[in-house]
Amino acid sequence: MEKRLVGDWMTHNPVIVLPSTPLPDAYALMQERRVRRLPVMDGGRLVGIVTLGDLRQANATTDNPEAAKMRVELVMTENVVTVTPQTPLREAAKLMIKHKVSGLPVLDGSELVGMITESDIFRALMAEEEPEPAPAEAERGEKQIPLLTAEG
Repeated sequence: MEKRLVGDWMTHNPVIVLPSTPLPDAYALMQERRVRRLPVMDGGRLVGIVTLGDLRQANATTDNPEAAKMRVELVMTENVVTVTPQTPLREAAKLMIKHKVSGLPVLDGSELVGMITESDIFRALMAEEEPEPAPAEAERGEKQIPLLTAEG
């Protein structure tokens, strides 16, 4: 993969929640916005991240009266691994593998400016031009399957 940067592929202005957000509200927001993770902000500062898995584990996906009393701060992950818009995609992918996460908040200084996910990295890979078939493949008549690109 050529040197591509997180800032070129991240989702800008991600949907956020507060530590005081009730779990069912966070779950409903994920469903509505079709996201699987939400940065948790407090006073303009990133204080955690909550994932769909966190909410499912807390049974926030059902009409659970106990979950309605619980707040995001009880299930969020603190000390979040982050990247910057200038971080190479390859480095972001390595961090995701190392920390076993599928998305990272993107900070410019202390400001949350985006989210980069595995799906974003896959889109970047798919957008690379397809290499020409090797001479041996062309001689055998193997067909090349075109790659889908982010442009269409």
